[in-house]
Amino acid sequence: MFTLPLGDHARLRPLEPWQAQEFLAHIDRARTSVDPWIPWATFSTDLDSATATLQRYADRLAQDTGRIYGIWLDGTLVGGVMFTHFDSASGVCEIGCWLEQAGEGRGLVTRACRMLIDWAFQERGMSRVEWWVAAGNTRSIAVARRLGMTRDGVLRQRSSYRGARQDSEVWSVLSEEWPSPGEASGPRVQAELDRLMRVFTGAFTNTGDSRPDLGIIRDVFIPQGRIIANVGDEPVIYDLDAFIEPRQKMLTDGTLTEFCEWEVAERTEISGSIAHRFSEYRKSGFHHGEWFEGTGHKTTQFIRTPSGWRMSSLAWDDAPATATE
Repeated sequence: MFTLPLGDHARLRPLEPWQAQEFLAHIDRARTSVDPWIPWATFSTDLDSATATLQRYADRLAQDTGRIYGIWLDGTLVGGVMFTHFDSASGVCEIGCWLEQAGEGRGLVTRACRMLIDWAFQERGMSRVEWWVAAGNTRSIAVARRLGMTRDGVLRQRSSYRGARQDSEVWSVLSEEWPSPGEASGPRVQAELDRLMRVFTGAFTNTGDSRPDLGIIRDVFIPQGRIIANVGDEPVIYDLDAFIEPRQKMLTDGTLTEFCEWEVAERTEISGSIAHRFSEYRKSGFHHGEWFEGTGHKTTQFIRTPSGWRMSSLAWDDAPATATE
């Protein structure tokens, strides 16, 4: 049996019918958070039904139509990822994930999903990886964003859960959009750096029904990353926690509403395993109920790590904001 390291004392390996007892104990711990979103969690309620769930995936593995893998943290099963559907003839597959609370906040699901997508594109030659998610499952949608997927659309009232109809969102990533490991330069690296910047700026968006999730910033930065604001007489230097916490509060307590920020121009230089990006950006929103618009510049440094490209530092300089009626 293969085992792949995920970091943080975590491992990814196949989840098989003989592990049904361990799987059931895990699902019982995770049921309150998993049950609304993962259909088989509803039906895996005893040893026989848990075994049947894993056996269905074992059968799909034999038929090359699906696979399931567990995530173990310090030797305890805490979640997993799977190919819900795998159609090699069409070149299209669907992946999914689940996680109990003990595994949250470590990026384990995102790293495991990247491994599945790498394998699907590079080893099996798939063209498209899909991510189907109930519209209310904000955690799963956040993973799709972290993976650089695009939301293709919404299927209204596609599914039912305990008598209530739910909308389904469809997200996807294409093989030509996915960076190849070890690729030092070229369009795919540029696309990956573009994706990291979109994830960073998109984390702040709270327009319409969007919910900001600044925790995503930890996925695009190395843990030791620094973010620097060039304001006033002295620059302000933040570690990730110090940067995220007050901004998450402002974007969720009504201080800053209908906010978004976007790049309008960029210049990126890639040299081996490091890269630099100089960006111009715009932003707008309501601050304490007053509309404002702003512009500014960013300089961002990137480094290629064993887990892929990451930001290592970012500094920004805002031009004076303008208020309009």
